[in-house]
Amino acid sequence: MAPFFEAAERNQNKPPIGIRFIECIKKKRLSYRTHQAIVLIITFLAYTSYHAARKTTSIVKSTLDPQSSEVGLKFLPWRITHSSEPVEKKRLSLILGDGWAPFNASDGTALLGELDLAFLAVYALGMYFSGHLGDRMNLRIFLTIGMVGSGIFTSLFGVGFWANVHNFYYFLIVQMLAGLFQSTGWPSVVAVVGNWFGKKKRGLIMGIWNAHTSVGNISGSLIASAMLSYGWGWSFVLPGLLIAFVGLLVFLFLPVSPEAVGAVIDEDELDSPNKTGEEVTEPLLASESDVEQEAVGFIEAWKIPGVAPFALCLFFAKLVAYTFLYWLPFYISHTAIDGKYLSDGAAGNLSTLFDVGGVVGGILAGHISDRLDARAITAASFMYCAIPALFFYRSYGHVSLVLNIALMFITGMFVNGPYALITTAVSADLGTHSCLKGNSRALATVTAIIDGTGSVGAAIGPLLTGYISAKSWSAVFTMLMAAALVAGLLLTKLVMAEVAAKIAESRSQGSLTSRAPAAALLV
Repeated sequence: MAPFFEAAERNQNKPPIGIRFIECIKKKRLSYRTHQAIVLIITFLAYTSYHAARKTTSIVKSTLDPQSSEVGLKFLPWRITHSSEPVEKKRLSLILGDGWAPFNASDGTALLGELDLAFLAVYALGMYFSGHLGDRMNLRIFLTIGMVGSGIFTSLFGVGFWANVHNFYYFLIVQMLAGLFQSTGWPSVVAVVGNWFGKKKRGLIMGIWNAHTSVGNISGSLIASAMLSYGWGWSFVLPGLLIAFVGLLVFLFLPVSPEAVGAVIDEDELDSPNKTGEEVTEPLLASESDVEQEAVGFIEAWKIPGVAPFALCLFFAKLVAYTFLYWLPFYISHTAIDGKYLSDGAAGNLSTLFDVGGVVGGILAGHISDRLDARAITAASFMYCAIPALFFYRSYGHVSLVLNIALMFITGMFVNGPYALITTAVSADLGTHSCLKGNSRALATVTAIIDGTGSVGAAIGPLLTGYISAKSWSAVFTMLMAAALVAGLLLTKLVMAEVAAKIAESRSQGSLTSRAPAAALLV
């Protein structure tokens, strides 16, 4: 394996074909800011396509398994309002059809939950190895392989429609392999962005950039919903082709690092102390061209201060977020809103508003954390606010379509806000922690540890929902609220440390302010 990694290292210092072609056409080197723009656009499109391919399963669930449990559809015991009893059998026969074996049997919901578990369990396990490999080889090649592989196996799931496949293990194996290739995405894109952007306004920049998660969910929902009328196979094949195509763009245009393209940071493009009178902004990945840096080991990365609590917090945060990702369209289509049921396609389209709220929440969380310089306080506050949001959505989301939309948007904002913050700005902060002494070979590993641990929760949430929802959706939402509470509590120590730092800083500033008039009098 050593010669392979050495070759990958040499290729990483060579500009991609697309960059060389653009420079040939323009007859000059691209500026540093132009490279930054290319990085943001390409990585945004890349992870958008990852999530678009990932979202399709949740949209197709109601088509594969049109049955619902009458117990699971009962209203919450804490509901104040009461609506008429739904006529489920008539609705199911007219709208949902007969489903697709083996998912249309009495255990169909549980089987779909097992598919989610298989995908996300392999995804979580693969994440740890992906981060380890990503810090040791060409991220552009690594990301391209992952995207093309994801496209192939996402499409193969849809091929089961035309091949008339009804073997559960076919879909199980395809989902597991898709999860393995999907695990290459997040550590790679965060590491590449980390190579190009400094710490100043990192929360806001990455909050905006992280909108790709919600944009991918929205586009995946819309594509899958639109394709249902042509056969559910197209709901998988089209996103699969999309991610493979974007993978080609990554191969042609993605510059992995400034060193790879020989980009020079101009004084105008830095927060120079000569211009602003401030301290030089610490680069996200401090480059030491004269020193060969060794990649940080897995155990060493876990020992970085803050990695463990944020990783465990993300475990529960992603449990909540991914339960919505995989089950929200199903829940909407099986819940009467203002006494009426929505079709599978309409439910899929409506569920995108949760992700719209997630876009706002991610940007808001990033901006607030930048202004306060307090990542833990921001993440914990959002998780605590998610608890009443979940309660009100379950309790009153059925009253009217307008109220459902409003509550879904708010829930998405508070659920996805901390999830976006931890997987981007927090991971980048910890991947360049001062204890690493400028080592730039840790970001992908730290990102993989945090998101990999979160992905374990992402696997457990949808699995439990598949079983619990068959008895009661009330219990599902109780589980989600408990998970949000635990996520916030796990950051308590870090929150207290940030609060103490703020108090000390405030006292220090107050002391300096009081000394200034005294000094003036002495003069």
